[in-house]
Amino acid sequence: MLDSIWTAAAELPSFPRLEQDVKTDVLIIGGGLAGLLCAYALEQRGIDYLLIEADTICSGVSRNTTAKLTSQHGLIYDRLVRQFGVGAARLYWRANEAALKRYRQLARRFPCDLETKDAYVYTLEDRNKLERELRALEAIGAPAELVEKLPLPFPTAGAVRLREQAQFHPLKLTAGIAQGLHIREHTAARAFEGKTVVTDRGVIRAENVIAATHFPLNNKHGAYFLKLYQHRSYVLALENGPDLDGMYVDASGTGLSFRNYGGFLLLGGGARRTGHPDGGWAELEAFAHAHYPDARERCRWAAQDCMSLDGVPYIGQYSRRTPGFFVATGFNKWGMTSAMVASMILSDLVQGKENPFAPVFSPSRTMLRPQLLVNGVTATANLLTVSKHRCPHMGCALKWNPQEHSWDCPCHGSRFDENGTLLDNPATGDLDIG
Repeated sequence: MLDSIWTAAAELPSFPRLEQDVKTDVLIIGGGLAGLLCAYALEQRGIDYLLIEADTICSGVSRNTTAKLTSQHGLIYDRLVRQFGVGAARLYWRANEAALKRYRQLARRFPCDLETKDAYVYTLEDRNKLERELRALEAIGAPAELVEKLPLPFPTAGAVRLREQAQFHPLKLTAGIAQGLHIREHTAARAFEGKTVVTDRGVIRAENVIAATHFPLNNKHGAYFLKLYQHRSYVLALENGPDLDGMYVDASGTGLSFRNYGGFLLLGGGARRTGHPDGGWAELEAFAHAHYPDARERCRWAAQDCMSLDGVPYIGQYSRRTPGFFVATGFNKWGMTSAMVASMILSDLVQGKENPFAPVFSPSRTMLRPQLLVNGVTATANLLTVSKHRCPHMGCALKWNPQEHSWDCPCHGSRFDENGTLLDNPATGDLDIG
C-alpha cells in the first residue's frame, strides 16, 4: 500500500472552502502541521486568524513523516558551534527542547500515542565525528553520551545518545488540535498583492501573513529558490521486525533510520535529492530481505523535505522588505519538532513581540554557504537541459521517476503524476503533458 501507516488510524475533520472576501488579523497559508500549530497557538491567545489549505489538512508532507520528536538533528551541534558560535547553538537546542515540552503538554490533552524514547545518531566508520559532536553538546550544556553497542544488524563506530526524546502519531494529534479552528480547505492562494491574497472564490486582506506551505510560493522575495532544495526519502513499515526501543538515524543523512510504532518497525532510507536517480524503496527492500527475512511489508511511503543552506530552518520575516509577511520552511528532515518551533516564534512575531529564539532562525541570515553554489549549478544545468517536459515553477527540465511514476523537478522539487497533476510544490499548477 502506497500510503503512510498514520492515515489508517486517524480521522481528520473536514472544513468548507472559502466562498467570499474576508478580512483577518493573521492569514496562515498551508494546512500541514506547522500551519495548524500556528493556528492553534493563535486560537489559544484569542487572536483573529484564518488558515487556508489548497487541498485538505495534512494531505501533503505531514502525513508522510516518521514522526520523531527530538532536539538531536543528526550531528548538527558541532556544525552550529563552528558556524554560529556556542550561544546560537545553545539557543537552537533550547528551542527544540521547548518544542518537545509543548508536544508533551498537547499529548496530555489530545492522545496521540506519544512515547518517550532515546534518540541515537550513529556512524558506520568515523568515530571522530561523534566525539566532536559530544564536545559541542557539552559546550552548550546538553546532556548526551557516547554509546558503543547498538541493537542494529550491522557494525557501527558508535552513536551519540540523547535521552528522553519522543515519538508520536502525527495525525492523531492533528485530529485533536484542528477541531474548532478557523480553517478553509480547497482554498488555494493564487496571487499575492502585498498582504492581500487572491483565492478562487474570495480575496483575503490580512494585517499579517504566515506562509507555511512547505516550499514558499512567493518568488518575488527571499530568494528561496536559491536557499532551498528538496530531498526525498523512503519508508517501509514492517511487521515482525525487532523492537529496537529507540530512534536511530545515520549521521551521514543518506543512510538508514529506524523506529518502532505499535507492532511495526519503520525502516527509512534510500534518500536522494528530488529529481535525481538512485535511492528509493529498492535499497530498503534489499536491506529488509537480508537482515529481517521474517518481516513482512505492511505499507510504504515517501517523504519530501525542504533543505536549507546551513541545516537550520527559515522561520521569521519572509524577507527584510516584507514587514508583516512571515515564513516557516527549510525544516530539513526534522519537520515535526521544527513545526512546533515555528509556531512558538511566529505566534510572537505576528503580535509584535520579541522571541528569544527568533534570531537563530532568521530567514535573512547569510546565504554564503557551499550549498548555495550546488543549488545554483543544479538549477542552471537543468534550465539548459533540452526536455519536452518543463516545470511550470521556473522552467527546469523534469526527470521521470520510475519508482513513483512521477515527473520530478531536480531544481526545486515540484512533482507531477504521469498525467501531469501536481503532487508537490513549489509549482502551483498542473503540468501540461501535451
